[in-house]
Amino acid sequence: MRLTIASGVAAFAAALLLYPLFDGGTWFWAALGAVLAVVGAGLVSSRLSLPAWAAALLGVAATWIYLTASFAAEEAWAIFVPTRGSVLELGRLLGVGWADIQRFAAPVPTTEGITLLTAGGVALIAIIVDLFAARLRRAALAGLPLLALATVPATILPDPISWPAFILAALGFVGLLIADGRERVGHWGRAVLVRRTRIAAAPSASGRRTSAPTPVSADTSGLRLSGKRIGFAAIALAVAVPALLPAMEPVSFFQFGVGGSGTGGRGNSISIPNPIAGLRGQLDLPERRTVLTYTNNDDKPRYLRIYALDTFDGQQFGMTQPKGSPENRTDNGPLPAPPGLTGNPKINDVRTNIQISDEITELKFLPLPYPPREVRVTGDWRADVSSLMVFSTRDEAAGLDYEVGTSEPEPTSDLLETLSGNRDAVDRRYLNLPDNLPPEIKELADRETAGATSDYEAAVKLQEFFTKTGGFTYTLRTQGHSNSALLDFLVHSRAGYCEQFAMSMAVLARLVGIPSRVAIGYTGGTKMGDRWEVTTNDSHSWPELYFEGVGWLPFEPTPAGALGQGSARVPAYTQPAPRPTNSSAAPTPGATGSSAADDPRDPQARQNPRELDRESQLIAGTLPPEESTPLIAKLGIGAGALLLILLIPAGVRLITRNRRVRTLGWKVSQPSDELTARIVSGEGAAGRHPSVAAAWAELDDILYDYGMARQTSETPRALARRLTQQYEFDAASAEAVSAIASAVERVLFARDPGRIGPMRKDLRTVRQALAATVSRGRRLRAVLLPPSTLRGLWGVGERLLDGFDLLETIKLRRTATQKGS
Repeated sequence: MRLTIASGVAAFAAALLLYPLFDGGTWFWAALGAVLAVVGAGLVSSRLSLPAWAAALLGVAATWIYLTASFAAEEAWAIFVPTRGSVLELGRLLGVGWADIQRFAAPVPTTEGITLLTAGGVALIAIIVDLFAARLRRAALAGLPLLALATVPATILPDPISWPAFILAALGFVGLLIADGRERVGHWGRAVLVRRTRIAAAPSASGRRTSAPTPVSADTSGLRLSGKRIGFAAIALAVAVPALLPAMEPVSFFQFGVGGSGTGGRGNSISIPNPIAGLRGQLDLPERRTVLTYTNNDDKPRYLRIYALDTFDGQQFGMTQPKGSPENRTDNGPLPAPPGLTGNPKINDVRTNIQISDEITELKFLPLPYPPREVRVTGDWRADVSSLMVFSTRDEAAGLDYEVGTSEPEPTSDLLETLSGNRDAVDRRYLNLPDNLPPEIKELADRETAGATSDYEAAVKLQEFFTKTGGFTYTLRTQGHSNSALLDFLVHSRAGYCEQFAMSMAVLARLVGIPSRVAIGYTGGTKMGDRWEVTTNDSHSWPELYFEGVGWLPFEPTPAGALGQGSARVPAYTQPAPRPTNSSAAPTPGATGSSAADDPRDPQARQNPRELDRESQLIAGTLPPEESTPLIAKLGIGAGALLLILLIPAGVRLITRNRRVRTLGWKVSQPSDELTARIVSGEGAAGRHPSVAAAWAELDDILYDYGMARQTSETPRALARRLTQQYEFDAASAEAVSAIASAVERVLFARDPGRIGPMRKDLRTVRQALAATVSRGRRLRAVLLPPSTLRGLWGVGERLLDGFDLLETIKLRRTATQKGS
């Protein structure tokens, strides 16, 4: 029975790791109820001594009854008994829950379907843990399903697992192992030890009494205590060691190393939610929520980009780690020059004021029109050179009010037709594709761009394929991410939402040799009063294609007028007939605005000296050097932190010694009730002379540090005599230790100890005499790792373990019916 309860506790402790996945606490109580149902079934199985397979089936039945009562009570008979209607209702909720998981990004709302899935999953883990630990008696194997439960948040969330939650989960597993070990060792006790006694034996026929063997249970407390120490030490090391080691910044979709941040907060790494999952979750929210509002000097809407995804692995687009060097802080002035923009197109200088909603959480990238020239914002925000994303390692965007200056190119179709396809000036990652891409996709790209005489014309043909000729429709019901899903979207279903359109056009553009990436952010929103309002329904994704001379330009493959994408607009430079610059037609993504006061075609006139200095440094292959902390420096920092931790006992010992030495200078001739100190002695008496108490306590610690610990039964006078004889003290040292011992005895036993002078000199003489008798290594250890301090820390740990031992006094006992007399 103890193992059954320990299995349930371990399963629920591991389930606590799931809390970051949910927005709300309904799942917690549902999971707790499911675990209790499994534990109840396990107790019944233990009582009836059912075989392992029957116990597992009984756990499944108990879970089914619990889920029926919790989620389909109206369809069940008498609330608990499953019926055909309750089974159908549970099946419907499971389908709804699975669809909700696909729709929302973590933390997901605790809808009824998601709560049902969570409770059922936790119950299944609890059943497997009970099967391994309590039925098959393989408690160590029960760690596998617990580990499977812990991997769910570790693989979904970008942030590491919370250490308090990890400790609780680890304690649950350690408790299960302790319970299993106690069961096993407890079974040995009655047969292991046999003790001979001289009592309770009847006289023999010859009148002699004989000894009778008396069975004695084995004392397993020492084994349990050792097991607990090992378990708790392992948990402490698992939490402390990773925190002390230098962080290795992974280059992945979720973690971005940031060079030279030099800030506090989360150090030099930043985590963000999955942009694609977050995009779909916002588009599918049941109600519109305001994300931000903005105004600009030409009162025209603009796309606001947050992320630029540049790597494609065959399933979805990801992001290369952005670099934020100190000179690219936003408060240093102009940002790095836009890649590929040489000044040939007309440039519109626009200033935009953006106000982020206070309800936005964990957003560390600023929504900006592209390309930003300057950002005025409070906090440590930095720009990535290659993408011009602006991010922070310590601040969040919630509630920010900032101003953005953009220099937006306004190219014409004629200009784009004349640009050469120079692909050497752009990073190769914007053209990379996996080798296993289905050949049908390559054939489709060649077929749709057949006859194109330039990269620009090929890009326009691809955009028209999605918006006009391809027969595509907009829907949020998609098949996920994979090569087969991409092929199905392009060739068969031709139905998806903006992510599928943006990703597919970017892939097709790379197949025909056009550098591309995927942007995620918001469309221009809706005019509300004197401000533009952007809501969650304006979440959007679009492709950006690179043309040497004008840089990165947005395209719009999502069909116009799609639900939730009403503010999406096809760029003017992709239309068959170029629009006049003074046209009042709908604006384009990132390429609308008014002309600057100076001649926009003259780069010297539109840029200030700081911008020119930046451009002179940004020649091919000479990006500003990354100033991330070198690995050797990180190892040095980690070693320094470890050294400081190891020196904590030495620091504690030094503080204690200084406090006692100050006390030793006091002259006390009369007892004082206000200055009462405990004299560390075998008798444990308390004295009213703090100088005597300090001297005795310090002498005791010195002896322990030097390996000369005082025996418990040794009186002060006996201790002084032993030290003098064993270590051959000279006359001064012998007199000093005798004076200390005499003072202690007078305080302990004399009614009136009389006048006791300062004892600092006597203690120093004794310490020097003792130090001269030990090796240099022993003296060094007494300074750096004083055993007396470690003894105190060990005592604290012992008391904690004693507290856990008290929990084991609660035992489960079976009541047996007494038969006979």
